[in-house]
Amino acid sequence: MRLHVVNPNTTATMTAKIAAAARAVALPDTVIDARQPTMGPVSIEGFYDEAFAVPGMLGCIREADRDGADAHIIACFDDTGLDAARAVAQAPVIGIGEAGFHIASLIAARFAVVTTLSVSIVPIEHNLTKYGLAARCAGVRAAEVPVLALEERNADAIGKISSEITAAIREDRTEAIVLGCAGMADLAAELADRHGLPVIDGVAAAVTLAEGLVRLGLKTSRLGPYASPRAKAYSGLLASFQP
Repeated sequence: MRLHVVNPNTTATMTAKIAAAARAVALPDTVIDARQPTMGPVSIEGFYDEAFAVPGMLGCIREADRDGADAHIIACFDDTGLDAARAVAQAPVIGIGEAGFHIASLIAARFAVVTTLSVSIVPIEHNLTKYGLAARCAGVRAAEVPVLALEERNADAIGKISSEITAAIREDRTEAIVLGCAGMADLAAELADRHGLPVIDGVAAAVTLAEGLVRLGLKTSRLGPYASPRAKAYSGLLASFQP
């Protein structure tokens, strides 16, 4: 099968890290096709960045559909543009935040999220409520590490993330941790070993769930909000995105 993993920001090194994390858990016959848009922010930190990342990401999804993708994975923990992607994509679409939450809920009564910056806390909390999992989350914590600081294995950044995990265990009584950024994908095993609890990387979780959907032959329902967009004209810079 062919899984399209899209990094909604424009940083190629992050796309490469995400692709490596995806390939590390993919089934032997799964091809990982990792892409990023040519337009948009270099990182997504909050609502403003998210809004401008969506058009380029949707363009990648439309192209990957034409190239025969069996499923799409949005590799941004805020699940940037997930609903719009499901409406336009021919193949099923999974967000790494959504995937991480659901996997955590299967192995722990209470899980916590450790993300990058405080500006991301509310978007993540909104998604937990939307997915019906807010009651299972012990808390969302920010390590105050910029997304691009994760491009290298910076000891200070890893230390801040680790400190928040320690606090979540002690203060929130969490039983599992979901890493709240695709840029943390290479840290899950190390942090799980250090803290002695499950640490979930959303990229790996999404790949596993996407493979399951494909193997089951399931696609996005068109009865409801994910119905294909009605044909209409789009103008200006967005003319090429018209349905």
